[in-house]
Amino acid sequence: MAKSPPLLTRPQSHSPKKYHQHPKRRPMSPFCISIFLLVTCVAFFTLFQIQSLHTPPSSSSPWSLMHQWRKVTTSSQELTSMAEKLKQAVTFLPLKDLRYQDKALEGHTWFMSSMYDIHEEGEVQYQQFPSESSNGRLLCLKGRDTHDGSWNSYALAWPETLPLNASLLKGLTFVSYNHYNYDNIWHGLSAVVPFVAWHIRNGCESPSRWILYHWGELRFKMSTWLRTLTEATYGADPYIEGFEWANNSEPVCFEKAVVMRHNEGGMSRERRIETYDLMRCKARAYCNLSLEDARINDKGLPRIGLTLFMRTGPRSFRNESAVIGIFEKECAKVEGCKLMVAYSNNLTFCEQVKLMSLTDILASPHGAQLTNMFLMDRNSSVMEFFPKGWLKLAGVGQYVYHWIASWSGMKHQGAWRDPDGDPCPFPEDDRRCMSVYKGGKIGFNETYFSEWAANILSEVKRRKMENVSNNTTASTSSCPCS
Repeated sequence: MAKSPPLLTRPQSHSPKKYHQHPKRRPMSPFCISIFLLVTCVAFFTLFQIQSLHTPPSSSSPWSLMHQWRKVTTSSQELTSMAEKLKQAVTFLPLKDLRYQDKALEGHTWFMSSMYDIHEEGEVQYQQFPSESSNGRLLCLKGRDTHDGSWNSYALAWPETLPLNASLLKGLTFVSYNHYNYDNIWHGLSAVVPFVAWHIRNGCESPSRWILYHWGELRFKMSTWLRTLTEATYGADPYIEGFEWANNSEPVCFEKAVVMRHNEGGMSRERRIETYDLMRCKARAYCNLSLEDARINDKGLPRIGLTLFMRTGPRSFRNESAVIGIFEKECAKVEGCKLMVAYSNNLTFCEQVKLMSLTDILASPHGAQLTNMFLMDRNSSVMEFFPKGWLKLAGVGQYVYHWIASWSGMKHQGAWRDPDGDPCPFPEDDRRCMSVYKGGKIGFNETYFSEWAANILSEVKRRKMENVSNNTTASTSSCPCS
């Protein structure tokens, strides 16, 4: 069936046009047409070649695209091969470097000895991964030995080329090195303090997990006191990573890690006070303490809390009742004074926080229980008691509570050292005598204790009266990092 012709729209003409007859033209012969087409093609080809000599080849030409694709494929294969080589080239070193065991705490220490700390004046000494100093590399750890830290190891790796079979843990990881232990609350607190200082200076960022090391050996717990303080400070129960799920030979890498190995070393007093202020505030908030009504008695006079913080066993008083009687007598002479007697081994964390919050003068034998002093208000007083022999033989460790008093804004009012004690079979300055004196009992001197207590009570009363008259009391505002 034939198709109907297409409809064409033409303009209408009102006057008819005459069409003139042109003479009929003669068609070109096939030979001429062929010659014409050949000449045209040669001309176009010649022009194209001339242009190509002056114009760089187009990147979109098929040949160019194919060439670039081959280059991309080759480069991709080379990058993949290079990444595999980098993964295999990650070198793990022992966490505990025995070459530095004689200088285990100096400089780069024997823990992660190839790494140097980041340290700004007055701030904590720490390592952070990734960072500029690590060239953007992450920290990776391997091994979970609890007896020999040289069997555990560390390495650095770029995020794109982690070691073979490595696991990557997301979030912030705190890696703590403690030369002593996490059971003693003084040594444990010393290890935690620098992390709190870092937390304050870095936008209050909190960790997803903690990794605890002692001499490069993995540890899995803190004392209950330290764990609760850490929970109060960061707002969550600390998760202590034990790597039970990991193969001992397979590395674990961390999206972000902060490593501390110098405790408070490098921190200015101002920075330490700021850190202890935050922990005090957080601990009181955690324990729901409100102290406004407890600071003033019914007569409008300041309350003065005098606490005897007793020990049982080593470094306890030989005659507790006599010591209590001396302080009770002096406290009764000062209006507003209240004597409290407590034992550190039978109080919960919050009971200790409350006791310290009500204490202005803390009297206690040398021992870890004195660590609680930072929970008192700033400018509170500390009285310390030692058994015989410590001054000559105990070394600088006997001054740790002088240090924490200064760092937390307290006043260490001196120490009484018992001149009498158990006899030592060696000369008194022989270091072997320390094993006899270390846990010795502590006697008393009624005259000295009475005068000492009276002087400190008078000083504290005067200071607190000035605070009342000036209407200056300890701040009860919300804590930083809340």
